[in-house]
Amino acid sequence: MIIDQLKNSGTYAVLGERIAIALKYISETDFSAVEPGKYPIDGDLIYAAVSEYHTKPVSECKIEAHKKYIDVQYIISGKETMGVTLLNGQVPSVPYNEEKDCVFYDEPTSPVNFEAGMFAVYFPQDLHQPCISIGKGCMVKKVVVKVRL
Repeated sequence: MIIDQLKNSGTYAVLGERIAIALKYISETDFSAVEPGKYPIDGDLIYAAVSEYHTKPVSECKIEAHKKYIDVQYIISGKETMGVTLLNGQVPSVPYNEEKDCVFYDEPTSPVNFEAGMFAVYFPQDLHQPCISIGKGCMVKKVVVKVRL
């Protein structure tokens, strides 16, 4: 997993063309004018999902992982905590759903606070628990760019 500020995103272009395209898309898009929804970047190889939501208590947030796609999650506005840990033989609490490319776990995670301008890259071995409130919580606008492996 990678956690950083968008101003440092050029550092990660060496991870491959698709990751570079995803980070370039995030860097060059004016998300203040983008409504929530799904946006193709390169067919089903790379696409963006923009969402707006109110953060929730940690007990209401699911711990997830993906097998087909890498998540590049960028906080456009607001702030949230994301729980993180590595996949290391844990047993899923909900089996893998191939259609949704998602599997859920009940595992302890370590909290990392994110604010506008920060991003994370989650690979298949990275369990992540997004949408967690900091304090009383707030509205968040986020883009998740899905990058096909």
